Amino acid sequence: MRKGIHPENYRLVAFKDMSNEDVFLTKSTADTKETIEVDGVEYPLVKLEISRTSHPFYTGKHKLVDTAGRIDKFKNKYSKFSK
Repeated sequence: MRKGIHPENYRLVAFKDMSNEDVFLTKSTADTKETIEVDGVEYPLVKLEISRTSHPFYTGKHKLVDTAGRIDKFKNKYSKFSK
């Protein structure tokens, strides 16, 4: 490989799906301040709301993921227009 073409912070990073606690490792340049220990080795941690292990398309299960309260915000915003 040619030298100097990859970013300096290209390293193994742990990605954690917060809905089902699944952790997987891959190389990334993602910046993060948190770390996690996997198999006795400490890796930078990136938290995900949804990944391949919890996404309805890949799992075949339809599951409502409403972490931000989007439905409640919508109902509150447009409740003044109801009859």
